[in-house]
Amino acid sequence: MSRAACLLVIISLMSPAAEALDNGLALKPTMGWLHWERFMCNIDCDTDPNNCISEHLYMQMADVMVKEGWKEAGYEYVCIDDCWPSHQRDAQGRLQADPKRFPGGIKKLADYIHSNGLKLGIYADVGDKTCAGYPGSLGYYEKDAQTFADWDVDLLKFDGCFMNRALLGEGYTNMSKALNNTGRPILYSCEWPLYEWPLKQPNYTAIRETCNHWRNFDDVFDSWSSVKSILDWTAAHQDIIVPAAGPGGWNDPDMLVIGNFGLSHNQQESQMALWAIMASPLLMSNDLRDICPRSKELLQNKRIIDISQDSMGKQGYRTAKGNNFEVWERPLSKNRLAVAVLNKLETGGPRGFNIGAAPGWKICGPQCNVTQILPQYKEMGVQTQQSKIIVSVNPSGTALLTVTPISSDFTRLHKLNWQGTFVRRKHTIL
Repeated sequence: MSRAACLLVIISLMSPAAEALDNGLALKPTMGWLHWERFMCNIDCDTDPNNCISEHLYMQMADVMVKEGWKEAGYEYVCIDDCWPSHQRDAQGRLQADPKRFPGGIKKLADYIHSNGLKLGIYADVGDKTCAGYPGSLGYYEKDAQTFADWDVDLLKFDGCFMNRALLGEGYTNMSKALNNTGRPILYSCEWPLYEWPLKQPNYTAIRETCNHWRNFDDVFDSWSSVKSILDWTAAHQDIIVPAAGPGGWNDPDMLVIGNFGLSHNQQESQMALWAIMASPLLMSNDLRDICPRSKELLQNKRIIDISQDSMGKQGYRTAKGNNFEVWERPLSKNRLAVAVLNKLETGGPRGFNIGAAPGWKICGPQCNVTQILPQYKEMGVQTQQSKIIVSVNPSGTALLTVTPISSDFTRLHKLNWQGTFVRRKHTIL
């Protein structure tokens, strides 16, 4: 396989577009579990007590996260999404949990989560109602922030339904200030750009100063078409969103749906690999009580998590496409590079890809060490720029590798290309 590659333009500095939200949180992409995609708004605890939105569900997930190695792997947040509150605020105007489904209240649940060495996330909305019609926070930002702090909540997912779009920025900023004013460190997960994109290009400088991570695009569904649409949107807008990401603030492409029903194992590997390349929050939405061993092994894969949590904190992006392949690359600490090769065909069998066609392969001058992580772990040893390494990639699957340059003479050029400057390369693989 040959390639024709052309460096077109340097578009912006790779350093984040603004200072991150000053709360000391999300210095690496957030890891944890979130109920929404798998459990939705199931409030029928009479006929489905094990799967309804109740304190029982979150306590069970916390137990499993500790006992089954999830906490040890780095997943630390247990997050409640929509449909947890009562439909009415209390006499003091405070949000309150549904008394039947959360008889102990959120503070008791937080204590239980914390006793397991984990953290609790909760959900609210910038408008006057949540997306499912429960009380929103409009007009109550300070009161709700203090309520969450009093409950010892550790993360707030703040949605954007039922809000005047012209007031989105003001609402998200006011809640950010209210959270910080409580004195409790509460990680702030926003959906500000998701709701603003249909109207105008969001101000990512303001968003990064306000939020710890932020949703840009549609909700993920349990399907390969949904995952593909998120990847396509991200690549199409990467020149705008990638420079905003870094320690303290991250682009959020939504939940990992690995271990559910809609993705093949190859597609699950693709989501895991590319979410790690994109420095995305790794928030699983699945049933950890009943997950297949292969999905569990993928989600707990230490080498993939190490890419996700890399200390340099740079988001990767698509660097080449062609012949129904895409190449995504992420700069890593110690002058390393992570490379993901996605086979976009959904017919036929495995196809070979010459990894030397990846734009970042130039870091192998004069030598590099290559490790394949997916689809199987394999040490490929010392290589050069002239090496012909063919990786086999299944339909809708991904090969994930790390490349470590051996020559110290190459360090300066590598830092120039990856650490100082975000370069959008429009490479074509022929």
